[in-house]
Amino acid sequence: MAQCVQSVQELIPDSFVPSVAALCSDEAERLTRRNHLSFAELLKPFSRLTSEVHMRDPNNQLHIIKNLKISVTNIVTQPPQPAAIRKLLNDVVSGSQPAEGLVANVITAGDYDLNISATTPWFESYRDTFLQSMPASDHEFLNHYLACMLVASSSEAEPVEQFSKLSQEQHRIQHNSEHSYPKWFIPNTLKYYVLVHDVNAGDEQRADSIYEEMKQKYGTQGCYLLKINSRTSNRSSDEQIPDPWSQYLQKNSIQNQESFEDGPATITSNKNSESNLLSLDELDNEVKVDGLPNNFRAHPLQLDQSSDPSNSIEGPDHLKSASSSHETKKANTGIIHGACLTLTDHDRIRQFIQEFTFRGLLPHIEKTIRQLNDQLISRKGLSRSLFSATKKWFSGSKVPEKSINELKNTSGLLYPPEAPELQIRKMADLCFLVQHYDLAYSCYHTAKKDFLNEQAMLYAAGALEMAAVSAFLQPGAPRPYPAHYMDTAIQTYRDICKNMVLAERCVLLSAEILKSQSKYSEAAALLIRLTSEDSDLRSALLLEQAAHCFINMKSPMVRKYAFHMILAGHRFSKAGQKKHALRCYCQAMQVYKGKGWSLAEDHINFTIGRQSYTLRQLDNAVSAFRHILINESKQSATQQGAFLREYLYVYKNVSQLSPDGPLPQLPLPYINSSATRVFFGHDRRPADGEKQAATHVSLDQEYDSESSQQWQELEEQVVAVVNKGVTPSSFHTTQYCLNSYSDNSRFPLAVVEEPITVEVAFRNPLKVPLLLTDLSLLWKFQPQDFNAKDNGEVKELVTGNPEMIGSEVISEFLINSEESKVARIKLFPHHIGELHILGVVYNLGTIQGSMTVDGIGASLGYHAGKHSLSMSVRGRQDLEIQGPRLNNTKEEKTSIKYGPDRRLDPIITEEMPLLEVFFIHFPTGLLCGEIRKAYVEFVNVSKCPLTGLKVVSKRPEFFTFGGNTAVLTPLSPSASENCSAYKTVVTDSTSVCTALISTASSVDFGIGIGSQPEVIPVPLPDSVLLPGASVQLPMWLRGPDEEGVHEINFLFYYESVNKQPKIRHRILRHTAVICTSRSLNVRATVCRSNSLEDEEGSGGNLLVFVDVENVNTSEAGVKEFHIVQVSSSSKHWKLQKSVNPSENKDAKLASREKGKFCFKAIRCKEKEAATQPSEKYTFADIIFGNEQIISSASPCADFFYRSLSSELKKPQAQLSMHSEKQSLEDAMRLIQKCSEVDLNIVILWKAYVVEDSKQLILEGQHHVVLRAIGTEAFSYIQKQEPPEMELLKFVRTENTTISSKPSVEQLSSLIKTSLHYPESFNHPFHLKSICLVPVTLLLSNCSHTDVDVIVDLRHKAASPETLEVHGSFTWLGQTQYRLQLKSQEIHSLQLKACFVHTGVYNLGTPRVFAKLTDQVTVFETSQQNAIPALIIISNV
Repeated sequence: MAQCVQSVQELIPDSFVPSVAALCSDEAERLTRRNHLSFAELLKPFSRLTSEVHMRDPNNQLHIIKNLKISVTNIVTQPPQPAAIRKLLNDVVSGSQPAEGLVANVITAGDYDLNISATTPWFESYRDTFLQSMPASDHEFLNHYLACMLVASSSEAEPVEQFSKLSQEQHRIQHNSEHSYPKWFIPNTLKYYVLVHDVNAGDEQRADSIYEEMKQKYGTQGCYLLKINSRTSNRSSDEQIPDPWSQYLQKNSIQNQESFEDGPATITSNKNSESNLLSLDELDNEVKVDGLPNNFRAHPLQLDQSSDPSNSIEGPDHLKSASSSHETKKANTGIIHGACLTLTDHDRIRQFIQEFTFRGLLPHIEKTIRQLNDQLISRKGLSRSLFSATKKWFSGSKVPEKSINELKNTSGLLYPPEAPELQIRKMADLCFLVQHYDLAYSCYHTAKKDFLNEQAMLYAAGALEMAAVSAFLQPGAPRPYPAHYMDTAIQTYRDICKNMVLAERCVLLSAEILKSQSKYSEAAALLIRLTSEDSDLRSALLLEQAAHCFINMKSPMVRKYAFHMILAGHRFSKAGQKKHALRCYCQAMQVYKGKGWSLAEDHINFTIGRQSYTLRQLDNAVSAFRHILINESKQSATQQGAFLREYLYVYKNVSQLSPDGPLPQLPLPYINSSATRVFFGHDRRPADGEKQAATHVSLDQEYDSESSQQWQELEEQVVAVVNKGVTPSSFHTTQYCLNSYSDNSRFPLAVVEEPITVEVAFRNPLKVPLLLTDLSLLWKFQPQDFNAKDNGEVKELVTGNPEMIGSEVISEFLINSEESKVARIKLFPHHIGELHILGVVYNLGTIQGSMTVDGIGASLGYHAGKHSLSMSVRGRQDLEIQGPRLNNTKEEKTSIKYGPDRRLDPIITEEMPLLEVFFIHFPTGLLCGEIRKAYVEFVNVSKCPLTGLKVVSKRPEFFTFGGNTAVLTPLSPSASENCSAYKTVVTDSTSVCTALISTASSVDFGIGIGSQPEVIPVPLPDSVLLPGASVQLPMWLRGPDEEGVHEINFLFYYESVNKQPKIRHRILRHTAVICTSRSLNVRATVCRSNSLEDEEGSGGNLLVFVDVENVNTSEAGVKEFHIVQVSSSSKHWKLQKSVNPSENKDAKLASREKGKFCFKAIRCKEKEAATQPSEKYTFADIIFGNEQIISSASPCADFFYRSLSSELKKPQAQLSMHSEKQSLEDAMRLIQKCSEVDLNIVILWKAYVVEDSKQLILEGQHHVVLRAIGTEAFSYIQKQEPPEMELLKFVRTENTTISSKPSVEQLSSLIKTSLHYPESFNHPFHLKSICLVPVTLLLSNCSHTDVDVIVDLRHKAASPETLEVHGSFTWLGQTQYRLQLKSQEIHSLQLKACFVHTGVYNLGTPRVFAKLTDQVTVFETSQQNAIPALIIISNV
C-alpha cells in the first residue's frame, strides 16, 4: 500500500470515536448560520482534545486517554441511503487528485526506474469518509450516540422551556418505535444543555441569568453557556482570521444533510434528506454509466473492437457526479466560514468541548462501563455456570471453534437489546472508544465465544474484527496480531452475511495493520480478495493499493504492480473516474514500455488515448495513439484499422482547435530519409520508333559503384583533354542523381527551369492501406541575383510561391499494407537562389475497409479520395538526413561526428545549354567484327547555344564518326552497291590478285602518339549547336571481337558558349548494350621468301599465310561468309599479290569451314615511305570480288587505327642506364629487329543472312597484327581457362627484360643464305671419274649494321634433321671463309662441289657463323637447314 499521512495507530482511534448527537432550536441554529455553519459543523475543527484525559476502569485503575476526539453530528432520523454514500465516496475520490507539483518517488527495481506517487490522498480521503459514513447497525455500538447536546439560544423568549421541548423531542426520537434511527448506546442517554449567546446582538446579563437558572435545574456538569459571534460579519479586508472549517466541509459528511433553512431542524432535515437522497440515487445510477458504452464490459485486457470513433469517444460528456461535485466546490469556495467569530470565540468553542468531555461525557462513559461490568458479574453466577456445566457435560471442557463452512447460516439471528451477550459487546465497544484496549480485547474475546456458540454469525464476525484490532492496539503488544480473526470476519461478512460494507471495513483496517508490519504480500492478497463486480470504485482503489503493496515489497514485484495498476485503471474507468483511470494506465505504462510486450503496450496506449480525449487532454491523446501506430504492431488488420481511425479522429479535433497553427508532424507512413534520392533534370524520353534516346541518368537505374567509378574516370579524362592534359583543381564530378552512396558534402547545383525530382521512400508498417492525398514537397527558398552584389538583401520565402518554385502535387498516393513504395515529387525552379527542401506535406487518411488495392483506378481513386476527405488530417514529415560519419582526424576518430548531407539543399544557377542525343537505326546485335552504319542526332533543347561537343568512351574501337577530312568519309550509304557502309570503287577484272596501293595518315583519324584516342570530338558544323537546332551525323559501329553481351559507355561532354562561373560544362551519358555473336577466326604467319631478287629489285620478300575459319554457329542465320578483300597496312611493307593457285575469285566459307590464303609482301619503296614514318601508312588492297573497298578511307581505316591505338599509346622502349650491359643489349636489339615485321592485315568480308525469308548482306572486317617472322598472330586471342590447381613456387623467378642469348628464330633472320646450282647435272663418269659442279652461295645481311661472317664447308650435315642421302661429296678449294657484310649487303661466294658417284645429294652442309662487328660473341645461323638443297648427279 502507498504511504499514508497517519500511521495505523493514529488512524484507528480517529476512525472509532464517541458519537454525540446535537439537537438545536431554530433560534440557536440561526445564530450559528450567521457563520454559514450548522452547530455540529461549528464544533468540528475543535472536536479533538488538546490534553490528555484520565478516567478509571472498573478495577479503579487510572486510565490515560491521549488525543481523544469526539464526533458531534446533528440528529438525522433517516438512515443514510447506500446510493447517497456511494455518490459521496465517488465525489470524494474524484475531488482528490495528485498535487500538480508533487515530486514522484523514484523506485529502481532491476531494469526499471519508475516514477511512482508515494502517497495516494484519494484513497485516504475515501477510507476516512467511508469509515465516518458507516451507518449504525444493531450488532455493534461503536457509532451509537452516547450523549445528546440540546442547544438553545439566549435570545429566545423562554429558553428553559425550549430546553424541555428539545429534551422531550430527544426522548421521543430515542424511545418511540417509529424511529429506528438513529441508534442510541444505552436507554439513559446523557443530555447536555448548551445555551448559545450572540455577543454582538444579545443581552449578556439575560444570558448569564438564564445560565444560572440552568445550573440550578440541570447541575453545573450538565449545562454550558457558549458565547459566539463577537463581531459583525462585514469584517474589514485587512483582517485575516483563519478558516479551520473548509477542510472538513469539503467532505460533505453524510450525517450533515440537514437543510440550511430556518425552521424546526428535525423536520426540515427529514424532508430535505429524503429529497436529497432521491436525487442522489438518480445520480448514482448515472455514476454507474461509463463514458465508453459497452467497451469495457469485457475483460480489461480485451482490446476494443469498435470501429466508429464517433461512437467510441463521443460518449456522454463528463459524468454528472463529477460536474456536481465541481459545482458544489465552486459554491463553497466563495463562502467565508466563521465570519462573525474572533479568535477568542475559537478558544471559547475549544473550551466548551473540553468542559463537555471532562465534566459530561467521560464521567458518563466511566459510569456506564461500571454499570455494565456490574451487570455482567451479577448475571455471570447463574447463566454462566449453567451454560458451562451443560457444555462440559455434553462436549468436554473445551469448545472447539467450528470452521466457517460448518456453521449454519444463522446470520439472521437477532438478540434483544438487554441480552447479556450484547452487554459484553457494549462494554467492549465503550472500552475501545476510550482506548482501553486490554479490557476491550478480553470483552470481545468473551463475546466472540458466546456468539460462535450460538452461531450468531454477524455478531461473531463483528467481535472477531474488533478483537483483532484491539489485540493489535494493545500497548506493549502482549500478543501478536491475530490475522486469522480478520480473515474469518471478512469471510463471514462477505459470504454468510452478504454485507460488503462491513467486509470492506475489515479489509481496510487489516490491510493497514499488515502494511504497518511490512506484510505487503498478505495485505495485497487481502485487498485483491475483496474486489468484486458490485462496486467498481472500491475494486479500483483496492487494486491500486494492492499494486502499491507489490512495489513496496523488499524485492519489488514490478510486473505485478503494473498488472494490478492496469486492472485498477480499468475499474476506475468503469466507475467514471477518468482522471484516476488515466493516471493508473500511465503509471503502468512505465513498466510495459519498450519491453517487447507490444500487445499490452497497444492496449495501454489505446486506453490512455481514449481517456485523455475524454478529459480533453488532446495532446496526450494524440501522443498515445501515435505510439500505437509507430511501433511495429502485431495487431490484426481490423484492430489496426480501428486504431488508425481513432487517431485520425482525435487528430482532426486537435487540428480544428488551432487551424492556423503549424502543421503537425504525422507518424505515418514511415520515411526512410537516408534512402531519399534527388534527381536534377528532365525525365528521359521513351524510344520513338527507330529513334532511341540516350539512357543518361534516371531514378530507375540502380546504383552501381563500379559503373559510377567508370563514369567518373571518363569525365576526368575528357576534362583533362579539354584543359590541355591537366584536371583543374576546381573540378568536381557532375552528379545528376544524389543518393546515400554519392558525395553529398557540397551543395549540389541545379539549373533554373530544369525540374528537380525528389524520390521519397515511404513504408507502411500497418496491415491496412494508407492513402496520402495532395502530397507535395515542403521547401524554403532564398532568391539571389548572382550578378548583383552579395550584400544585397536576401529575402527568405518559406511558403510556397509558385512564381519562384513550382511544386508538383500528387493528388492520391496509396500505400498498401506493409508495403514500401517510393513517391517522386517534382519542383520547378523559376529563379536563381538557394533552395532548401524541408520535408513532405500531405493529408493522411485510409480507405474504407482493409482490403489491399494494387492500384487506384479512376473510379476507386475518386471514391477513396472522397472518403479520405472526411477522415484525413493534414500534416507534415521532415526529411532529415544524417551525413556520413567523419573519420579523418584523430579527434573525429575518437568521437562520433557526422558530416553534412546537402543533397536537399541545391543552389539554383543560371541557364545552361541542354543536349539531347538520339540514336537512329542503332543495332542491338552484331557479328564480331561486323561494320554497321547508324545515325546520331544531337538536339539542343535549351535556350543557350552549346559548343565543344566531345564524346569519350573506354571502347573507342567500337565506333567512329569518320575521318577529319570529308574526302576520307563516304557521304551516304546509297552511293555504293548493296548500300555498303564502306567507300567502294568498282574494279576491272584485269587487276585481280594484284595489290592496289593507297596511303593515309593516322593523324587524319585522330590517332597519333601522345593523343587520347578515347576522347573524340564530334564534328558539328561550325562546332556550335544553336538553341532548338538539331544535327544528324553518321556513326559507324564495329562489333567487338569477343562474343557475348557488351555494355559500352559513351559520355558526351559539352560547354556553354557563354562561360558560367558555377557550371563549366555539362555531360550526357549513354550506355549501349550490344550482343555479339561469333563470325570468323583469322590466323596469320609471315616467313621470308627464299628468292633473293624480286621483280622490283629491292631486297627482302615475305610470304604471308592467312588462315580463315568460319566459327559462326547457324543461330544468327548466317548462311556463308565471302572474303571479298584482304588489305595490308604498314609503314614499311605492302602486299604485292595473291599466290593462291585457285582460279575462284570469290572465297566462300560455309559454317565450320576453313580457308588458307598466301600472299607475297614486299618492302615499300622509299618514295612511298613517309618522311614521318610514325604517321604515314601504306594500304594495299587485294580484291577477290569486283569491287574495291578503299581501306585507307572511313570507316575501314578508322577501325584499323583504333585497333592499333592501344599499341600506339605505348611509349617507346627506353635505353638501359647500365653502361656495362649497353653493348650486349644493343646487339640483342639489332638481332631482334632483323626478325621484326610491322605488317597489319585487314580481312574484309561479307556475310549472307537469311532473315524473315529475305536475304541481307552484312559486312565486316578483322585485323591481324604481324609483329615478327615465324610468329603466329590471331585476330582475337581466345581466353585460356586457368588451371584448376597451380604449383606453389618457392623461388622467385628472375625478371630479365632482355635475354642474354638470342633465340634460334632471331638468329636465323640475321643472315639469309641461298645456294644457286643446277637442279640436275649430267657427267660422263666413264670418261672422268670426278665430277665438279660450280655452286654459288649468296649471303644477304638482313640487319642494319655490319656483320662478320664465317662460312665453314663441312662434308656432312651436322643436324640429324637433314636428309640423309646415299653416298657423299666434298667441297674442293677453300673450305672456310671470313668476310664482313655491310648493312643490307648481298655477297656471293663461288664454290665447287666434287662428286664421285651418281645420285641425289644435299648441298646444304655449309655452316654459317655470324657476329656483329663490334661484338665478341659468335652466333651460328641455321637458315640453310630450313630447306634441303638437293642436286641430282646422273651419268651420261
